[in-house]
Amino acid sequence: MVSAHLSGDGPFTKQCHTWLERTLGCAKALLTHSCTAALEMAAILCDIQPGDEVIVPSFTFVSTANAFVLRGARPVFVDIRPDTLNMDEQQIEKAITPKTRAIVPMHYAGGPCAMDAIMKIADCNGLWVVEDAAQALLSTYQGRFLGTIGHLGCLSFHETKNIISGEGGALLVNDSGLAERAEIIREKGTNRSRFFAGEVDHYTWMDIGSSFLPSEMVGAFLCAQLEQAEKIIAARRRIFDLYHRSLRSLEDEGLIRLASVENASVANGHLFYLIARTTEERTRLIEHLDARRILAVIHYVPLHSSPAGKKYGRVSGELGVTEDLSGRLLRLPLYYEMSDEDVGRVVASVKEFYAASP
Repeated sequence: MVSAHLSGDGPFTKQCHTWLERTLGCAKALLTHSCTAALEMAAILCDIQPGDEVIVPSFTFVSTANAFVLRGARPVFVDIRPDTLNMDEQQIEKAITPKTRAIVPMHYAGGPCAMDAIMKIADCNGLWVVEDAAQALLSTYQGRFLGTIGHLGCLSFHETKNIISGEGGALLVNDSGLAERAEIIREKGTNRSRFFAGEVDHYTWMDIGSSFLPSEMVGAFLCAQLEQAEKIIAARRRIFDLYHRSLRSLEDEGLIRLASVENASVANGHLFYLIARTTEERTRLIEHLDARRILAVIHYVPLHSSPAGKKYGRVSGELGVTEDLSGRLLRLPLYYEMSDEDVGRVVASVKEFYAASP
């Protein structure tokens, strides 16, 4: 009797690796138990040391910074662009010091950062680029998939993402010279992968690392999701477009600002947001929607204003856009099974609020 393979790197996990490598065109894809784990692996691969600095947007999830703080680095927070809410590439060079080792752009809502400018800055200054593409699977920039442009890319398959496995992530290794070490770090610092490939007759401790592998059950769930990835993302893009068309009249009246459509054709429909005129108005709109059993939520509290951000990081320049828009942004419901009627009910409730507002 042959027992089932339940631990990491079984046949389903390998199928996921193959799908990611073939579809995205990266040198190596490795599933991890979270995008956080992928970012932590990236920090090790970039050889981040205590005292180094890493440039990150303040408007992002904590893992974007935390993965590098764990290596002893200081996150340097820069402002975002008012149109895409992504890292403002014009603020990066001002943040570079002799201690800078990496730039970590996060593709907000699946829309691309200005990767050509970011890569040029990195090349001129000898810096690593680690793409936090947690929200951006199958989004593109100038015909290339996000996560495959920097030296390393990190994906998320958390249940809040488009393609899910409950928890889960992947590290995309775009610099082939990093691939072998990435496998060692992922396997607790051992060359266990080479042993199972028949390349060595035993495996041993080679480097620092940890247990970054997901279970095979996660791989099996994700494999089925990846088979439907294009269908899922097409549906989410359609919902995004419906929201935008339906709420455009409120934007034309100057009552709200909608999520940018500049990148909509290349983004993956991860989320839809509006920007209210004030924080107080956003609070009242949340209460209005909640009373109608519609869940609308804010997003990130800027990292530079958080207790840990103040302790471990520093700010470069003014972060006025981050502070302003984070206080007015509101995410509306968007999920694969959402019907046109569901979208219509949300839109009607938003319009009802603004019809009654001064």
